[in-house]
Amino acid sequence: MKNSLKISAIALAFAAFTFSAKAQTTTPTSTSTTTANGVRFSIGVDAGIPTGKLSDSYNFNIGGSVQADIPVANQLFVTVNAGYNSIQGKNNVIVDGATFSPTNIQLLPVKAGLKFFPVSNFYIQGEAGAAFALNKSDVGFNKTAAFVYAPQVGYQFQLGGKNYIDAGVRYEASTKFNSDVDNSKVNFFGLRVAYGF
Repeated sequence: MKNSLKISAIALAFAAFTFSAKAQTTTPTSTSTTTANGVRFSIGVDAGIPTGKLSDSYNFNIGGSVQADIPVANQLFVTVNAGYNSIQGKNNVIVDGATFSPTNIQLLPVKAGLKFFPVSNFYIQGEAGAAFALNKSDVGFNKTAAFVYAPQVGYQFQLGGKNYIDAGVRYEASTKFNSDVDNSKVNFFGLRVAYGF
């Protein structure tokens, strides 16, 4: 947990430093929409499908997120993202002959990373940070937070003016939430559809 918090603090400090330094310079040319100071904001809906052992007991993930894209160079942005994920348990799961319905896992991921546009409106993004378990005792976790990383690709559909739809597909994975259980990682393929302004 301490390492995850340190990594998140460093990532957020780097993003804040980059933002304050960028405010002193001109906004770079980019293929994507920016606000007057170059920063873009988006609010999105997140959904996903669990992978690995998690998929044995959980059906899908639903949540939301907010994100800021801060320009640092031509076609390159630093991203800061915070959200909420609820991984929905299946009904009547059989484990070792016993039937149960797992409790939904509730996570608060906080990530920072880089977003690069190799061609107009298409981007490659990578983020890392910490996911905080909001109901750790209910789901059998002995850690409050775990390291999380999320590579993503996506496309921005311009709506006119400074508005756009940001649609991205990612793989999000964490380290163990229970140090004694190898299968306590939370991994899923996800989709984020956001309104940007």
